[in-house]
Amino acid sequence: MNVSTRKLIVPLLAGAAAFAMATGVAQAQQKKTIALVTNVAADFWTIAGRGLEKAQKEHPDYNIELIVTNEGTAAGQRRELDDLLVRGVAGISISVDDAPHATEELNKVAAKTVLITTDSDAPQSNRLAYIGTDNVAAGRQAGEEIKKALPNGGKIALFVGTMDADNARERVQGIKEAIAGTKVELVDVFTDQVDFAKAKANMENVLVKYPDIALLSGLWSYETPLIYDAVKAAGKAGKVKIVGFDEDQRTLRGISDGTIESTVVQQPYEFGYLSATNIIKTLNGDKSWIPKDSKLIVPTEVISKTNVAEFAAHLKELLKK
Repeated sequence: MNVSTRKLIVPLLAGAAAFAMATGVAQAQQKKTIALVTNVAADFWTIAGRGLEKAQKEHPDYNIELIVTNEGTAAGQRRELDDLLVRGVAGISISVDDAPHATEELNKVAAKTVLITTDSDAPQSNRLAYIGTDNVAAGRQAGEEIKKALPNGGKIALFVGTMDADNARERVQGIKEAIAGTKVELVDVFTDQVDFAKAKANMENVLVKYPDIALLSGLWSYETPLIYDAVKAAGKAGKVKIVGFDEDQRTLRGISDGTIESTVVQQPYEFGYLSATNIIKTLNGDKSWIPKDSKLIVPTEVISKTNVAEFAAHLKELLKK
């Protein structure tokens, strides 16, 4: 399946649109718009959207949008950002796909509007702050889970959309730090450019090329479910261990049935809520929320068979309309 370049703009809370119609277009146009731009279409961002909805309820005098794009490239995000600048938005939060090649565009945005990053940072840019995970630390957490799953060591492979993203590089770094000096051997990191068909092919090829592979780990939210499918299709469930990231429903199902050992989950709800509310604070002249190192870290958690049922119930509540 080739990744589509289409995007979805989600205006949060239909009631806000109804209010705008009732009070006239002129009044609606006076509202400042805030947008969160994703790096991929995934359930992860649906959860972040719920956090935006909470912010929208608290700040009805703003328009808050979730902009979902399936194109995981710097060029795709550049088009989104250019469109937002043309629209004159007041603030943007973005999960940066390719930080090294996005700096010029991000600096252009930062000169015209309040810009923060979330989920994946671009620290070399002029963004105001980063809100999200300490991805090196999250990688170490995953590395500890890998060591726990392979007490006697073994070969592992990692899968991620692109190593151009800061969160990908940092998670790999953390995993390497955690497994250093052990009998766990990393054979390679496989990228797929957010092409699900390519990701699936990568996993199937690894299972064939490395018949003694002991564990596969997906570093972005869509990859662990694809690993789950690939391992089951190859008849290697239970033989090839899986450690993942994020809280896709198939990932949680795999933990429940014992196919997946564990997953490191972030708090995308907080990413959405904190992005919107802190942009609004900034627009109102309050920058006291920005830490000295410009990184507002949201903690991660390991989900395994011991706590997956409780976590799944919590997630169900978050996703309720």
